[in-house]
Amino acid sequence: MRSPRILPVIGAAALALAACSGNTTPQADTTASSDDTQVPSRELVLNVYAAASLTETFEELESSYEAAYPDVDVRFNFAGSQDLVAQLSEGADVDVLATANESTMKKAADAGQVDAQTLFASNSLTLITTPGNPAGVTGLDSSLDGVKLVICAPEVPCGKLTQTLTEKLGVTLNPVSEEQAVTDVRGKVSSGQADAGIVYKTDALAEGDAVETIDIAGADEAVNKYPIALVTASTKKDAGQKWIDLVLSPEGQALLGEAGFTPVNK
Repeated sequence: MRSPRILPVIGAAALALAACSGNTTPQADTTASSDDTQVPSRELVLNVYAAASLTETFEELESSYEAAYPDVDVRFNFAGSQDLVAQLSEGADVDVLATANESTMKKAADAGQVDAQTLFASNSLTLITTPGNPAGVTGLDSSLDGVKLVICAPEVPCGKLTQTLTEKLGVTLNPVSEEQAVTDVRGKVSSGQADAGIVYKTDALAEGDAVETIDIAGADEAVNKYPIALVTASTKKDAGQKWIDLVLSPEGQALLGEAGFTPVNK
């Protein structure tokens, strides 16, 4: 085995040879070839603000869109619809807005912030519990007594829908918390912080085996319809319209259906 003490000597000798050599040809620039293989950066950023319940579906559609339009980088902001509209009002850079109900989008329309709206899907509610349903929840009934139930706040589309549905069914709920986004409700249940929650059917599907689903009798009597629109102030309306077209396309509608939405063309 070569002794480590020889290495400095070899290094010094190499330096000496380089210094004495008359060859002044510069070494090849290896960084140039590396740069040549890099994928060119996308020229245009399309900001899509969408309801939290659309997260999984829209992220799947992103791949198809960017493959078709490689110069566009789609960036999302997923949150409660009321928060999205508030951010738009505060001057956020938004190109496309998709909300989880019509009344929230109407606030943006009344303020002159969005162009014509198009409905692309609808959604209904269901109960979720921790795996195995240890609390024994059977529906919006007395089985919820003493159960740690979480729901969406009434100003959130899923919360407003919960309120509408319970009023139709004549049910009074006693939640331990009201969340600002439906994803927060499902997160509290899947993590075990709550025994049960009321979410969209799409959110129950998205959680998979992390939750158990309990159907709500009469849930179809109250649904939320999802509108999408170009933001009036956007300077990228062509790219934005192409995103809307993808959502409304057979591919987009099929993905929405697989996620538990009722597509607009169904």
